[in-house]
Amino acid sequence: MLSQRGRYALKAMLNLSRAAGRTRQVSAIAIEENIPRKFLEAIMSELREAGLVESARGKFGGYRLARPAELITFGEIMRLTDGPLALVPCVSHKFYRRCADCADEAACALRRVMAKVRREVSDILDRTTLADRGGAMEMLELAS
Repeated sequence: MLSQRGRYALKAMLNLSRAAGRTRQVSAIAIEENIPRKFLEAIMSELREAGLVESARGKFGGYRLARPAELITFGEIMRLTDGPLALVPCVSHKFYRRCADCADEAACALRRVMAKVRREVSDILDRTTLADRGGAMEMLELAS
């Protein structure tokens, strides 16, 4: 399930994508997206450390996307804020961990189904970029 942190990160990144390269202040994003400012500051710091946004100091400082919007995917943002997209750890590509109660991964029916789910979810999220504003906003509304 998408966490509140993940939702806020996606909303902030979509806000920056609409700014078309202009620097945006955290306070303005927080007001426009209805995100608690302190929480957003922590999220933006995490996004900056991951190289998704750049920050500028000073009177006209703030944040802007570090790459073009069409090169930043929902999947990338969600993995950063919420961790694996997989519902069980044994099907995660980036966060694989064997399930403690599984005797035989190759024969596990649950693993096969969850692998299909992870594949479909990651395909959609890794194809959806910040530039896909219409579809991206629709996805966020459905996640509410």
